[in-house]
Order: sequence, then structure tokens, then C-alpha cells
Amino acid sequence: MDLKRFPIDAVVETKKPHPCGGILWKIVRTGADYKIKCLTCGRIVMLTPDELKKRVRRIVEERQ
Repeated sequence: MDLKRFPIDAVVETKKPHPCGGILWKIVRTGADYKIKCLTCGRIVMLTPDELKKRVRRIVEERQ
């Protein structure tokens, strides 16, 4: 999956659920690291681009 496809405010689905049970995440910040926010509990996680590519199953909603 191409990293340019992960713009800010896009909603992505992860392969494994978060401990709270949520699988939907909103991309909050991009750059050298990606900051994503769980839409179920609000937890914010920072990932490297390689980790993000590995964890994302698909883009649910892409905002422009």
C-alpha cells in the first residue's frame, strides 16, 4: 500500500483490533511518523511508515 494514500483525516481499518475492541483509526498527523487515533476509545498511537503499512488492512473513508 502506498503511503501517499494516507492523508490527514483518513479513516483506516487495522488487521488486528485495539485492546478496546476498535478497528477503525483516524490519521491525525503525517510526516516522519504517523499519529493515528482510535475512533472507539480515543487513544493516540505514533507509528513509523513501515509499521503503518503493515498494520492497515484498508482505507474506509478518505477525506479531502
